[in-house]
Amino acid sequence: MSVLTGLGRPSRLRTGLGFAGGALLLFAVAPAVLDDFRLNLLAKYLCLAMVAVGIGLAWGRGGLLTLGQGVFFGLGGYAMAMHLKLADAGPGQMPDFMQLYGQLDELPWWWKPFENPAFALAATVLLPMAVAFVLGWVVFRRRVRGAYFAILSQALAAAMVIFLVGQQGTTGGTNGLTDIQGFFGYDLADPVNKETVYFVVAACLLVLLAIVRQLMQSRYGELLVAVRDAEERVRFLGYDPAKVKLTAYVVAAGMAGLAGALFVPAVGIISPALIGVVPSIEFVIGVAVGGRATLLGPIAGAVAVAWAKTALSERFPGTWTYLQGALFVVVVAFLPGGLATIFAWLRGRRATPRVSTVVDGPAARPVEEGVPS
Repeated sequence: MSVLTGLGRPSRLRTGLGFAGGALLLFAVAPAVLDDFRLNLLAKYLCLAMVAVGIGLAWGRGGLLTLGQGVFFGLGGYAMAMHLKLADAGPGQMPDFMQLYGQLDELPWWWKPFENPAFALAATVLLPMAVAFVLGWVVFRRRVRGAYFAILSQALAAAMVIFLVGQQGTTGGTNGLTDIQGFFGYDLADPVNKETVYFVVAACLLVLLAIVRQLMQSRYGELLVAVRDAEERVRFLGYDPAKVKLTAYVVAAGMAGLAGALFVPAVGIISPALIGVVPSIEFVIGVAVGGRATLLGPIAGAVAVAWAKTALSERFPGTWTYLQGALFVVVVAFLPGGLATIFAWLRGRRATPRVSTVVDGPAARPVEEGVPS
């Protein structure tokens, strides 16, 4: 027992130091070195990283290639934006875009519950999880997996965009819900309040990271990997792979919904262009680039790809999409484990003991330096 305890303490210590270092970087270093504009951009990137954390759990551990996370990101984002637009309009008033289009005489019935802030906050997470539960229950029970699951999830994202674009009078159509001015009573035009939104996003990211780490280290995490690698064997042992995959899918959907909800006050807009097929694929690209099977890889990859998109699209607006696709192809072809593979390889080389040869009688045998022969 003492040996196991001794082995567990360094791991917990490293984990604690890692979270402390991340908190220091996000809450102290970044606000000190970045101006208001760059800090706001970082808040946007961290929202995308929150989606990547969930994809890392579902895809990296469970083998579920979720190409439709934009759906859950959009559900959370629209739920938050609907409440904020109603709050900006004032009691008993319709949002500005409804008055502009002039298609409605009163607020639609399904908008009214979002006047309640508690309902709206709960809906940003529970609504995506409920949709994911219904969809996952049907899909996984029928044992749909692999490319078929990826195509189905992507089709769902496309269908949602078509629906939102077609409901211009109630969802803003192609423009979406724009010009978000307040966030629960705080004016988003004030840089101090924008900084507060950044801190909320950073704190939520760390909390989600801790939740995913706990899931990965738990018995459920081991079972999820087993389902990914040998689903039939897990079923033979008496477990239901559908329930195991459904849990990961629903958790990832909830994380995407929360990310979408925080994306709205950070950026001030939510539209179909931000939640369709292309954004869903970009989520997966970021996870693949960083390393889908690791804890921090999805975050690093999502932030790096989002930053590269912002920086390179300014210089190469017509070719950035091709550069992004080439990056994904190179990573998949030469680094299937993502950039995290490089760091793991370097760490492994440092940890590998050097070997020398000593002569013991007529034969030579290798001996690790520092280990008594």
